[in-house]
Amino acid sequence: MRAIQATNPDIVYVASYPPDSVGMVKAANEIGLKAKIFGGSMVGLQFAPIQKNLGPLLNNVINYDFWVPEPTLNFPGIDQFLKKYQEAAKGKGVDPLGHYLPPFSYAYLEVLGQAVQATKSLDHAKLAAYMHKTTFDTVVGKVKFAKNGEWAQSRALYVQFRDVKPDNLEQFAGPGRRIVLFPKEWKSGEIVYPYRQ
Repeated sequence: MRAIQATNPDIVYVASYPPDSVGMVKAANEIGLKAKIFGGSMVGLQFAPIQKNLGPLLNNVINYDFWVPEPTLNFPGIDQFLKKYQEAAKGKGVDPLGHYLPPFSYAYLEVLGQAVQATKSLDHAKLAAYMHKTTFDTVVGKVKFAKNGEWAQSRALYVQFRDVKPDNLEQFAGPGRRIVLFPKEWKSGEIVYPYRQ
């Protein structure tokens, strides 16, 4: 990180897995990184235990995510799903909030269930044909697939951590800590920069 700082960068983009993501955030804070924007594709920063551990070190970091509890992403059924997930997660050693992967995992099953019900079939070709032409209502909003089988529209978000307090898991359960910057249809706030105020 000191070598990066020596180049006086405007933007520092990090693509990493959890141990390195935590290390990069800690290192940026330790040296007082002066970049205008710091963040990227850091796997791990989406998990509640890591968020609690890093606390205020996350402030102004921009990172990708898939679902966060912002008002712009309050789709029908998401609150009920998360309540059930969080109750089942107690004492299991998994992410207690379940914001990162569980909503989309459940939505995939909703898509499959709706396709099976509509086609009255388990035939893969029939299910695929139906899925390609249908928009599905799920806990992560409307889901539609493109001709190549990928999402018709990317559902990846870029969020910025804000006003994170130390040693407080519950602050991540509600809005205001991960502001959606992109895409614009789910945007919940404006970017704050430079990274270190």
